Amino acid sequence: MRYSRTCRRRVCAGIAALGIFAAPLGAGTALAAEPPAPGRYAAAAQPPVPGPYSAPAAPSAQGDFPELTPAVAERLDKAIQDVMKEAGVPGVTVGLSAPGKGTYIRSFGVADKDTGQPMRPDLYMRIGSETKTFTVTALLELLDQGRLSIDDPISKYVDGVPNGDRITLRNLASMRSGLFNYSADEGFYKAFTSNPDRPFTPQELLDYAFKHPIQFQPGAEFDYCNTNLILLGLVVEKVSGTPLHEFIQKNVLDPAGLDHTVFPTDAAFPEPHAHGYTIQTASGQVEDATNWNPSWGWAAGAMISNLQDLRTWARVVATGTLLTPETQAERLKVYPTDIPGAGYGLGIFNIQGWIGHNGSLPGYESLTIYLPEPRATLVVLLNTDMLHDNNEPSTLFGQAITRIVTPDHVFDIPVTAAAPSSPGPSKN
Repeated sequence: MRYSRTCRRRVCAGIAALGIFAAPLGAGTALAAEPPAPGRYAAAAQPPVPGPYSAPAAPSAQGDFPELTPAVAERLDKAIQDVMKEAGVPGVTVGLSAPGKGTYIRSFGVADKDTGQPMRPDLYMRIGSETKTFTVTALLELLDQGRLSIDDPISKYVDGVPNGDRITLRNLASMRSGLFNYSADEGFYKAFTSNPDRPFTPQELLDYAFKHPIQFQPGAEFDYCNTNLILLGLVVEKVSGTPLHEFIQKNVLDPAGLDHTVFPTDAAFPEPHAHGYTIQTASGQVEDATNWNPSWGWAAGAMISNLQDLRTWARVVATGTLLTPETQAERLKVYPTDIPGAGYGLGIFNIQGWIGHNGSLPGYESLTIYLPEPRATLVVLLNTDMLHDNNEPSTLFGQAITRIVTPDHVFDIPVTAAAPSSPGPSKN
């Protein structure tokens, strides 16, 4: 997450923790790598507790998605390389495909600036707030098993949560709890940047959040908040009686066939992996964040994956392969944000018809989205989280690519006025 992002940008990235919107310092869509105090999404002209709405529909026919011919690939190559040059991105990998339309997989630039090692499609990358989609899938599997209700209060499972008797699991998963984002806390930011190798426990992260007053009553507003996912991770552990990383491995990764996706319990990084570069540092200078401990993102932004697994996951999470149809329908009921054409459901977003999440963690950003009608999948992985003109680079890539292949459904998270600089990682 980035600490100095606005709420809108955090949604894109992290949403993003780290994800669509942004998560912790390095966790996600813009979540993990975002500053400690990301902005809040408020729908000013809406009722206090807005109901779900239907986000923009996907293209009406599969024919609206072009064949990925050499001519189209050439246009994509140029658009991606233009964004790299403009935003100063060291390396990026892109995977784009749709049934009957072909597949485009490319890597550009370098995975290691010191050695010049080229970026490759098989490299492991930190995915920040895309972790949220795995954590919420685990929660919804427990719902399908009848072991919890999505409308249970969080106080039923975790003690000491401010307003916990009113905040439901649904409020947490849809980013409408009103809790303060721990990654926006100044003390957390100082602790993290002074020693990015240190581990954080979930309770330590909650303690940073719970020092702050409630931001609003549950359901009243949208505010991308990593605290919500830490609590949901604890719920999964309490209900299942299993550590979160083990539950996700057995019940999410294994059934989905994701053999190159990891929920780390320390700073270990599978080989081969790309090096990641960030300016979310105590010195304010660019540093190599490859081996920083992602525990501060935990259920909101700690996970690692690669291109092939995320291409699979894009379809699995958007179509509900691991859930009952009824539960998947609940997941995809998106609520309004202040971003035109964008809504957020239960740990997932719909932006101009593209369903998925983004992620951002110091040194890395990712975007994994799916367009239902043509069954199109787009995955972008890059090894920096440094903004360009207040834009997440993952958003710039998503925008440039979708302008070519789905001009009526351009993925975009518009920039708003920048929030005052604040401590802490800005995304996740």
